[in-house]
Amino acid sequence: MQPPAPHAMTSTDWYADPAARSWTCAPPAREVAAFHAALPGYAPTPLVELPALAAELGVGRLLVKDESSRLGLPAFKILGASWGVHRALTGHYGLPADATPDAVRATVAERGPVRLVTATDGNHGRAVARMARTYGVPARVFVAGGVHPSACAAIEGEGAEVTALDVPYDEAVRRAAASGGLLVQDMGLPGYTDVPRWICEGYTTLFTEIDERLGGPPGLVAVPVGVGSLAQAAVTHYRSGPGARPALLSVEPDAAASLLASLRAGRRTSTPPGRTIMAGLNCTTPSETAWPLLRAGVDAAVAVSDDEAARAVRDLADLGVDAGPCGAASLAGLRAALPRLPEQGTVVLLSTEGSAANPALT
Repeated sequence: MQPPAPHAMTSTDWYADPAARSWTCAPPAREVAAFHAALPGYAPTPLVELPALAAELGVGRLLVKDESSRLGLPAFKILGASWGVHRALTGHYGLPADATPDAVRATVAERGPVRLVTATDGNHGRAVARMARTYGVPARVFVAGGVHPSACAAIEGEGAEVTALDVPYDEAVRRAAASGGLLVQDMGLPGYTDVPRWICEGYTTLFTEIDERLGGPPGLVAVPVGVGSLAQAAVTHYRSGPGARPALLSVEPDAAASLLASLRAGRRTSTPPGRTIMAGLNCTTPSETAWPLLRAGVDAAVAVSDDEAARAVRDLADLGVDAGPCGAASLAGLRAALPRLPEQGTVVLLSTEGSAANPALT
């Protein structure tokens, strides 16, 4: 059986901004990578080279940043949650930002715990729950509709209280924000920007690892996008310093392509709720915090179908890379975008989760 061909993109599936590569922004906090390096069990995740796939797609080198096992969890989200929770707790207790985790735990034990709250499509909630347990504080996680029961069970397994909702992600965020407690959310809201910024700073460690492994930035990075926090981290990392700047390609489900719609409209906008096997990317509005950076710093954006993501999952599995639909979306997006991109040298695909992170509902 022949594999399905990539869909023929229409103008509504695609966006490009030739000026994005030259745009400059402020750098992220420099202490983030050192914070992660001090966490128990930290190690850079693999950057897997796939020469056969590079030859098939006609690029010089193709590598996959495999986030299927990051600090004991099956997705990259713990990078942002660990730094975001740490900064949120140090702020809550009036501690300096460079306080050690042991100092934060001692303060929690002395002054009493605060409850962390968050909303999730799966991976972020589990990561926040893991950090809550690490710091000795309770957590309540609001889970949006379309998340597999096993992902909910994994969050509960971290010791968090789970509130499952049959609502879109954006509404789950609103309910979490209104519930009381210390909100640790990766989506910026009116008047709520510090924690989302810290979470995005946490994600920049991923790009630091890529550059260190390659000896410099790649030529193109394909980034799966939900509310846009990881893409925001890519922009702040690659648009804030001198030297080579990779092209940044955002990839979304065609059922929830709010960033693509916003970029095409020139303003932050929402799309109707949809259903997709890419559950962690099923977000109808870009983060308020991320939007200004994505509008200026993203080179290209594309939307892909569930069938294209499923094909990418199978193809990566055949090559030994464990990727769920959200992680494999980067390969599906690259396939769709390549006909409109200039010739590429070194391409990095971000595979943001393993297959066990959030199985698709059937």
